[in-house]
Amino acid sequence: MVWYVVAIIAIAFIFDFSNGFHDSANSIATIVGTRVLSPLAAVFWAATFNFAALFTGSVAVAKAVGGGMIEQSIVDPHVILGGLLGAICWNVITWIYGIPSSSSHALIGGYAGAAMAKAGTHGITWGSKWVQTLSFIVISPLVGFLAGFALMVACYWTFRRLNAARIDHVFRPAQLLSSALLSYSHGGNDAQKTMGIILGLLVASKSYFAGQTGWLHHLYVQDFKTIPRWVEIGAYSMISLGTLFGGWRIVHTMGSRITKLRPMGGFAAETGGAIAIQLATHWGIPVSTTHTITGAIVGVGATNRLSAVRWGLAGRIVWAWILTIPAAGIMAALSYWLLNAVHPL
Repeated sequence: MVWYVVAIIAIAFIFDFSNGFHDSANSIATIVGTRVLSPLAAVFWAATFNFAALFTGSVAVAKAVGGGMIEQSIVDPHVILGGLLGAICWNVITWIYGIPSSSSHALIGGYAGAAMAKAGTHGITWGSKWVQTLSFIVISPLVGFLAGFALMVACYWTFRRLNAARIDHVFRPAQLLSSALLSYSHGGNDAQKTMGIILGLLVASKSYFAGQTGWLHHLYVQDFKTIPRWVEIGAYSMISLGTLFGGWRIVHTMGSRITKLRPMGGFAAETGGAIAIQLATHWGIPVSTTHTITGAIVGVGATNRLSAVRWGLAGRIVWAWILTIPAAGIMAALSYWLLNAVHPL
């Protein structure tokens, strides 16, 4: 069982890598779409600030995911692994089709699906964290939309006397800062979800590691009060590496297919999205960075004219958001039943 748990931790880090890979478009699509940075330079820029969140970010989201959403008495290694497999399967499917779905909600849906496969509805801790998480499926893109729209209007009014070339000259360097802020926010919220899953696994498996010596001793965690430093470093490293390798199918969708952006629009979208994500992270809410930045991009496009937004594509993205939690949950439940059939705990 000790080595089974170690293998699940490795799979959790693989999911974290896939999260960065899948969500890299959130951080870089606008800055690539406006041609401020090349794709290669953009992923290095984003990965750097993903990792920077390790040194200044909180751990409120990690503790909420690890101990605030699933009944801890039913958590075992099969539940954790089933949840991870469900989330990874959904991430792969949406990546293949270039759909910017939420890795965060895939993980939460997968975790919940595996818990319900074991204990039914009693496996879920119904409470404020679920209310916040489900509410923010609607709230986060709306906040992103309003922030992107308001910032774009403010920029239009402030720089109304400048021609387009001068405006681009001002906002190209400004977009470097807004992209860095968005990448920092993305790393600070998303890496914590994997940290929370690993923390839940370690607490549930603490009896396996009690009395262990050597490096296995560091896997003994008694409760949710403290997250081991190696978990934090591992989670931030893997999401940063995932961002570095990027998901170019989704970059194309986010950067140019929803609406056309110029540097000023990219700045407004990134800043608006980052503000919304930072607020959620502060309150310990596992928000979707995908939802938030998509809402901000749509808000920026809507300041031009409503027809500037490709609402058909936006509608298909919304359907992917709605389906993510139940789809990942179903895949996770099937994974749990298969694992339990092969090797009951």
